[in-house]
Amino acid sequence: MKSYRADLHIHTLLSPCGDLSMSPANIVAEASRKQLDIIGITDHNSTRHCSLVGKLAGNMGIFVMQGAEVTTREEVHCLAFFETIDALKHFQEFLDLNIPDVQNDPLIFGDQVVVDENEKIIYTEDRLLSNATMIPLEKLQLFVHENNGILIPAHIDRMKNSLYSQLGFLPEDLKADALEVSRRSSPVKFAMIHPEISLFPLVTNSDSHFPDQIGSVFNTLRLAEATFKEIKMALEGKDGRRIISPC
Repeated sequence: MKSYRADLHIHTLLSPCGDLSMSPANIVAEASRKQLDIIGITDHNSTRHCSLVGKLAGNMGIFVMQGAEVTTREEVHCLAFFETIDALKHFQEFLDLNIPDVQNDPLIFGDQVVVDENEKIIYTEDRLLSNATMIPLEKLQLFVHENNGILIPAHIDRMKNSLYSQLGFLPEDLKADALEVSRRSSPVKFAMIHPEISLFPLVTNSDSHFPDQIGSVFNTLRLAEATFKEIKMALEGKDGRRIISPC
């Protein structure tokens, strides 16, 4: 087994809250500088920058978990990752069907653009991506697992857009592969307040919106190699694979 440094929550400039400096090329360069081995691309309610980041990162020896940060109907943020191109495409279609038709105002919320590897704009998302989708949490977790994905409710310690802020509790029927604690706390500290979260694997990520935030916290994964299947095994604690979060 080898140790891999993983930051699984990074926004590109496609997210309205993502700084315009968060281009795929800049993200990969910063991840390489921070000696990250695995990164997760998680724009709000869109996967449209995943493939380019995956291509550029692959050239640098960095593995990319491709997915999105979904805002459920309850306004809970959840990271969802998929292994194959077909599954990711199916997921994007699912998101497109469930994003409210509310227009983005770039002057208020920020730009929502997709760029190519030369940083030329090739697509502009007109619908506001930071809105809640029409997807209930129960339906999201069903979709993710039917398509062999990974579901991680995000920043559960935050007082906004988290399981605890929106629902007030950890659902008994929650089918999550892990729970994320934000860089503002730590898994150990938050588990002292909410010991019930220890029933799940715990991760911590940067939730980066600016390049200097990338890798500000990370997880150490013990894997045979950096692949989707190995990461899933680490979350399940199978065959010596495991995830080590900072205290």
